[in-house]
Amino acid sequence: MFGPVEGRKHDAGMLADSNLLANLQAFAFSRVGDPLCIYGDPAYPLRVHLQAPFRNALLTPQMEAYNSSMSSVRSSVEWLFGDIVNYFKFIDFKKNLKIGLSSVGKMYIVCALLRNALTCLYGNTTLEFFGFDPPTLQQYFA
Repeated sequence: MFGPVEGRKHDAGMLADSNLLANLQAFAFSRVGDPLCIYGDPAYPLRVHLQAPFRNALLTPQMEAYNSSMSSVRSSVEWLFGDIVNYFKFIDFKKNLKIGLSSVGKMYIVCALLRNALTCLYGNTTLEFFGFDPPTLQQYFA
């Protein structure tokens, strides 16, 4: 686990290595040309395509409302990560899963696909939270 300073350096390095910002600038636009964005951790830089919570010492009521509403959505995304780790315990075994020494990314993708298939069959907490029905397996894998 990283401390606050080490974690931010690690996150910034991962962000730079991923080329995510360049890809967002090139491809993250709606059909009518409006920029689309993702919501990230406060450690990430603010950009048109990368948003984060307000961090000022004095927040307006609107800023607090934005942070609160985005926090609940962000938490729901984290439920999915928790589901994957809960269903496939080996994916969280840090001693054996080392980037460069095992296929961590491929294993995670397979686990996510299988978890999504289970969601198609049985639903999940996130779908209930947002009031959606899951697609069928045929729709999901089409």
